Parts: sequence; structure tokens; C-alpha cells
Amino acid sequence: MVVWKGGRMTRAQLDKRPGDVAAMFDKVAPRYDLLNDVLSFGQDRWWRKVVAKAVGARAGEHVLDLAAGTGTSSVTFTAAGAACVACDFSLGMLRAGAERLAAQDARARPPGSPGAAQAGPVRFVAGDALRLPFSDQAFGAVTISFGLRNVADPDAALAEMFRVTRPGGRLVICEFGHLPSARLDAIYGRYLMAALPAVARRLSPAGDAYEYLAESIRDWPSREELAQRIGGAGWSAVRWRDLTLGVVTVHTARRRAG
Repeated sequence: MVVWKGGRMTRAQLDKRPGDVAAMFDKVAPRYDLLNDVLSFGQDRWWRKVVAKAVGARAGEHVLDLAAGTGTSSVTFTAAGAACVACDFSLGMLRAGAERLAAQDARARPPGSPGAAQAGPVRFVAGDALRLPFSDQAFGAVTISFGLRNVADPDAALAEMFRVTRPGGRLVICEFGHLPSARLDAIYGRYLMAALPAVARRLSPAGDAYEYLAESIRDWPSREELAQRIGGAGWSAVRWRDLTLGVVTVHTARRRAG
């Protein structure tokens, strides 16, 4: 398995070649969490809570957090004692997340001390969503937040997620969406193309990467189309919920038991 290796490119194209996208995220990794917080006006914290509740990870369960980035979401899945694998193809993101988590663990109270949380472990693994390095039916829940639109073949990724999920297991996808009004959505799209890169450039030397992110949000399919594609990959009980007026949509599904 490949270990930490830096990238040189700062901007990917919408053909989403994995090497280009990974290198772009390597560049933004140092300030990625700060940028998310600023650009979402703090809404990303609420979105993570909604996703964690939808995943519903239980003690002893294994969760795959795909496109996990720095693992900020991964930690939320371990609160009740579940083990989480934070998987991403950006080695820069994984390195930043592992270093931050190690620093947090060093400051935390020793396990077993009064009031210490019995959280499960987080393990960082490099992997491609189109060829996941895990065995069949390895996880009770699989989740991906703001990453499916960065995959070159989302349908193949949905099939891979299905493969590694146990019968009866859950899928939770959190992704940027579109506003219900076409007129408002068009205004929102123009805002993304203008404001997102401009603000990002002030906070990160790799701010140009956010031009790609704005384009990928604009060109992402509707919630209804994504639900159909999830079902087409074999998932059942597909549902969705809009957050922040449709800026973000959370899709949930299950792999049939038996």
C-alpha cells in the first residue's frame, strides 16, 4: 500500500483523473478543515452531526468513511465504540488527519480515567473508491461525504460500496445538491463560481483548486437522479433529506439482508 507522498498539481479537471484530484487535495490539506468551516458559514458542523446520526454506528461495529479527507467526520462515527476506517486517495489529507488525531490523543485523558469517553479507534487507509482495498461484506455501514462527485465513475463507486457492505448494512451519502428553485439554483451556481475560489485564495495558497470544486458542484446531478443511481447499484430503501435549503442532500439506503 502506498504511504505519504506529496502532489504537485493544484487544480483538477472535470474528467476527474484520480491522480489530478488526489494531488489537488494534497495541496489544500493543511487548511482544508478551516476552509470548510469558513465557506459553509459553520454549517459543516451541523451536516456532520446529521450524517453521524444517519449512520447510527454502534459499539463493536465497523464503519467505512470513504473520501474521509482528514478524518474529521470519521471521529464522529466512533463515539459509541464503533471502529472506523478513514479511507481517502489523497495522502496529504490522510497525513494531516493522522497527525491531528495523534496530537488530540496525546492531550486526551488516559483510557479508563474518570469521564474518559469510550470511543472506538480510527484507522487511516489509502485507497481508491473504484477499487477499495477491503474484502467483501467487511463493514456494517459505509458513508461518503462530499466525495462522490470527485470520483471518475460514481456508479462504479456505488457498486464498490455495496460490495464491501454486509447484508442489512447502511449507506449514507452526504453531497452538495441544488436549490429547489431553478432561478435560485442558477444564482447559487454563479455565487459558487465567483465567491468560493475568491474566499479560498485568501485562506489557502491552493485556493485555485476551489474553482474545480465549484464546477463539480454545479455539474452534479439532481437528488432524484442520484437516488435512481444508488438503487441501480443494488441498494434498497433509498431516501434523501435536504439540508440548508438543498445546498446539501443526505441520501440513505440499505443492502438487503440475506
